[in-house]
Amino acid sequence: MGSILSVNLAVPERSTAKRVGVTGINKQPVDGPVAVRAPGPKTTGLHSGLVGDQIFDIEHHGGDDQAVYAYAREDYDWWEAQLGRVLPGGIFGENLTTVGVDVNDAVIGEIWRIGDQLELQPTFGRIPCATFQAKMAEPQWVKRFTRENRPGAYLRVVRPGEVTAGDPVSVLHRPAHGVTIAAVFHAYLTEPELLPALAEVEGLPDSLRQALRERAPS
Repeated sequence: MGSILSVNLAVPERSTAKRVGVTGINKQPVDGPVAVRAPGPKTTGLHSGLVGDQIFDIEHHGGDDQAVYAYAREDYDWWEAQLGRVLPGGIFGENLTTVGVDVNDAVIGEIWRIGDQLELQPTFGRIPCATFQAKMAEPQWVKRFTRENRPGAYLRVVRPGEVTAGDPVSVLHRPAHGVTIAAVFHAYLTEPELLPALAEVEGLPDSLRQALRERAPS
């Protein structure tokens, strides 16, 4: 069984990467429990699933299907070895830094139980953007992050609750189709010919299903 290593909330900072001018990608660990609930529609709702978190690029981030972002400490450790630098939890903009959870190989539509009550469902991998590249200050970071296929997972809120560092993470349900976050992320960005079949997978959020169909070659 895995667990939550840290819960991270945005500390806003200036960004020249996009026209919004301010970014919430800089997330820092917080003490104590944080309430998690479905934030509603992407542009008109509460944006982040975590109370106290902030999202500024609401066109591309947040909303029910991207309510929470999780990244594995094991993948951070791998990146540290590749980049030769320390990567503290939250620097990739994730709300939940996990340990012992195979985030990238999570099956789309499975249900995570975190702590006593909170239930989350992986929906898709994190698409790297200009803000992420500016934050990392690594040459061709977007291409490199895409190529290595360690995207972490966005999650929707199935059952609201609280999350705190140390909470156990277990899988309550895993769909039989076996299609993982990493598989769809890879196809979406590098093998679009696979997208029509993936768009029919059970458990995909409607917004992602539509995006896969739109990106598939005609």
